[in-house]
Amino acid sequence: MTDRLYYTDAMVRVFEARVTGVDAAEGRTRVTLDRTAFYPSSGGQPFDTGRLGRVRVTDVVEDEGGEIRHILEAPLLMGASVQGEIDWPRRFDHMQQHTGQHILSAAFDRRFGVRTVSFHLGADASTIDLAREVTADEIAHAEADANDVVFADRAVSVRFVSEEEAARLPLRKEPVRTGPLRLVDIADWDLSACGGTHVPSTGMVGLVAVAGWERFKGMTRLTFVCGDRARRSHGRFRDIGLSASRALAVSVDDIAPAVERLMSEARDKGRVIRRLQDELADVRAAELRAAAPTAGGYRRVLTAMAGWEAAALKTLAAAVVSEPGFVVVLVGDGQPTPVVVARSADVTLDAGAWMKRATSTLGGRGGGRPDLAQGGIPAQAREILTFASETLQ
Repeated sequence: MTDRLYYTDAMVRVFEARVTGVDAAEGRTRVTLDRTAFYPSSGGQPFDTGRLGRVRVTDVVEDEGGEIRHILEAPLLMGASVQGEIDWPRRFDHMQQHTGQHILSAAFDRRFGVRTVSFHLGADASTIDLAREVTADEIAHAEADANDVVFADRAVSVRFVSEEEAARLPLRKEPVRTGPLRLVDIADWDLSACGGTHVPSTGMVGLVAVAGWERFKGMTRLTFVCGDRARRSHGRFRDIGLSASRALAVSVDDIAPAVERLMSEARDKGRVIRRLQDELADVRAAELRAAAPTAGGYRRVLTAMAGWEAAALKTLAAAVVSEPGFVVVLVGDGQPTPVVVARSADVTLDAGAWMKRATSTLGGRGGGRPDLAQGGIPAQAREILTFASETLQ
């Protein structure tokens, strides 16, 4: 079996190895080595990338037999000696996130007795699923505890024990594997069975920052970033905050109340607009009814309403068909174009069926009841109204 160099020294970037196997699967070249520093996807941590000689390593997997297979862009010769080089920025980033996860999970466990159920290391942020819903106050305390451990720059060491020895140790969670176990020990803080790569001291994590959380199946899914990801995340929030501050003409600390004030004003204006639209709808409905031609046994109102949104169109359409004998198709402004079709109670047209026919022909989505339907169609108003004129006979 391949000697896994990262098991004992995750800081190895360059190594010498011999090719012990070459094959192909699903159109991809795979090689095995007598020793490797490349980490395969496992335990929520993604694989390493890099090079073997001049050949790019694009993926690393562990097969069912426990062998590590390196996926290459081109084949290597069986028995060849090669120099492996890890894509270090990617590896070190994964090490920061994984060690940060151990620290943060231990913080929730030690302070609140909340276990981490699962861990995922993503390309931009990582997540842990906590066994119950936690409060914002609990998250803030756990985050503070985690960063106290980071700033204390505690040693992170690796050791191997038998299954019997592990059973006598205060592991944070039950190991899922049997047999000899690899333990990651964060001094005076956390002891966990883990096969992943970690920084040699907590200070190298840099910072543990909780980026958000949500309820998830009775648990809490918490998103976090560490190290350079935390720096980049801060930069994004800084830029967003400063842009919002300038746009609102307030300090960064006053953005939230300023937004709340604007939302309140928008709601008030929305109520005024809806009231005025209702009043306008009665006037416009009377004008549209008066000018409506007769076709197919009823009077048709087919018109574009520049600047009108779907909700206002529905109000106007309802006002038009409040009197008997009318079918109305109103087209407003938006992307896709909002369309409302309605008919009077004494007209037999199925508005919902017509809307489905229109979206089937012109694209978009829509539906509704026989008396009122609406949708969004990615077409010009003139095209939609021409279709209505041709199909509402």
